[in-house]
Amino acid sequence: MPNDERPEQQRAKAEQGRERAEDVRDDAEHDRETTEVHRDQAESSRKEAEGFRVLAEEARELRDRYREGLEAIRQDQEQLRQSAEDARKAAEEARHAAEDARHAAEDARHATIDSVAATAEALHTTLAQMKFMEEARQTMATLKRLKQEDLN
Repeated sequence: MPNDERPEQQRAKAEQGRERAEDVRDDAEHDRETTEVHRDQAESSRKEAEGFRVLAEEARELRDRYREGLEAIRQDQEQLRQSAEDARKAAEEARHAAEDARHAAEDARHATIDSVAATAEALHTTLAQMKFMEEARQTMATLKRLKQEDLN
């Protein structure tokens, strides 16, 4: 019986390893998707910031003719600065998320390798037990045949 429990434990350990690897892969995929969303947001913010920058430049050219609109233009410039800062922060977050996704993918790869190794060990043990049982069966058959011959 103890020999039968060891492969089962190894199979359970291998299954747990596979499940952990799948969880890590799922987390890595989620991180990659989040990273892509952040990249898209960063690019959108960068384009929006570029549009605001162009708008602010045009406003500066009109400043001499429209003195009373100067405060509104200043506010547009402040919004542009904030949008650019937000875009920079989003790009930095996307970079960090991409690095985290890379680490998660590496962790998933290692977990998969560990799972495959555990499965191979479990299969090796099971095969050894099967060989032992076959040899025992053959020995018992030989002993039974010899006993029959001795009795005859």
